[in-house]
Amino acid sequence: MFSKNKFKVTITLFFAIFSFSFAGFAQSSSKFIVVLDAGHGGKDDGAKYNGNKEKDLTLAVTLKVGKLLEQNPSVDLIYTRKTDEFIELRERAKIANRANANLFVSIHCNANKSSTPNGSETYVMGMSRANMNFEVSKAENSVIFLEDNYKKAYKGFDPNNPETLIGLKMVQENNLTSSIDLANKIQNNFSNSSAIKSRGIKQEPLWVLDASIMPGVLIEIGFVSSPIDVVFLESENGQNDIAKSIADAIVSYKNEYFGDGGAEFLEEKPSQNVIENKIKVNDSSQINTPIIIKDTLGSIYKVQLSASKKKIALESKNFKGLKNVSMLYEDQIYKYFFGETTDYMEAKNQLKEAKSKGYDSAFLIAYKNGKKISIQEAIK
Repeated sequence: MFSKNKFKVTITLFFAIFSFSFAGFAQSSSKFIVVLDAGHGGKDDGAKYNGNKEKDLTLAVTLKVGKLLEQNPSVDLIYTRKTDEFIELRERAKIANRANANLFVSIHCNANKSSTPNGSETYVMGMSRANMNFEVSKAENSVIFLEDNYKKAYKGFDPNNPETLIGLKMVQENNLTSSIDLANKIQNNFSNSSAIKSRGIKQEPLWVLDASIMPGVLIEIGFVSSPIDVVFLESENGQNDIAKSIADAIVSYKNEYFGDGGAEFLEEKPSQNVIENKIKVNDSSQINTPIIIKDTLGSIYKVQLSASKKKIALESKNFKGLKNVSMLYEDQIYKYFFGETTDYMEAKNQLKEAKSKGYDSAFLIAYKNGKKISIQEAIK
C-alpha cells in the first residue's frame, strides 16, 4: 500500500499531467497530424555501444520515416527535432499536444549489458506492474535528470523509484486501444521485414506517452548492443527498411481510423451476380441503400469492404461468404459494408473477419446520428 506521502505524490503528479495536457485536448478532424519524435539528442546521447550513439541512429531513422510520409498529401508532419539538439521530455509531449496531433510516434534504440538480445519492441502506455520491465522504463524516463529544475517540473516523479511509476495515471485511457492497434501494425511489419525481427508489444509507464493526450507509441527499433541489429541500424538499407515498416503502419492506421483509405475496388468476374448500373441517381427506390440508425446514445461502426461502379447483388457468395452486407450509392460509386454494431471491440472483430476472408484493405467507418465521423471521434 502507499504511504500518505507517496499518495500525495501520485495525486499531485496526476493533476500536473492533466492540467498541462487538457488545453490541447480537442483534436482537429480536418487534418491527420503525426508528430515524429527522434529520441534523445544534444547532451543526451542515449545508449552508446560499438561506437554508435542512440541519438544519431534515432534521428536518421526518424527523418527517413518523415521523408516517406511527406509523400502522402493527407498527412501533416511535425518533428520534435530534426537536428542534434536536446529537447526536454515534457516539451516533446507539449509539442504534440499544442498541435492537436492525431498520433505521437517516438523512436528509440534499445540496449542491454549482454550482446545477445536483439530485435524491435513497440511500447504503449501501461500501468500493470506484473511484467514491468523496470530497466526500460527507467532508461527512457531518466532523461529528466538532464533538465533544469526537473524536481519542480515533474512534481516528485523519480524514474529510479518503481513506486512513483504508479503516479503515471493515464490521462489518455481512451486512446490505449488505438495505441495498441498502431503498435500491432508496426510489429507486424517488422515481422515481415528482412531487417529487424519483432519482439512484440509491451506496456510500460513511460512519461512521454502518458503526457501526450493522443494515441502514441515508443518504438525501440533495435539493440545498439547487438552485433546483429547494428548491421541494420548503421546501414542506409537497414534504416530505410525500418523506416518503411513504421511509415506503412502509420498510413495503414490513418486509413483504418479516418476512413479515407482505399478499400478494395472490385473487378467483377462473370460468375458474380452483377446487375448493370442502369439506375438513375435520383431513383433511390431501386438502389437499396443501407439504413443508418439514428443512434443518439452512441456510435455505429461498419466495415467498408469495397467499392464498385456496378451494382452487385447483396448475396454472401459475392462477398467471399460474408453475410450481413449492406450497400450505399454515393458519388456514383457503390460502396459495400459488412456488419453493423455499436460496440467498438465487436467492430474490430468484424474487421478481422473481413480481412481473414481476403479483404486486406478493408477498414472501419463510424456514424453518429446518421452522419459519418472519424473512428477516433466515435471512440471518444
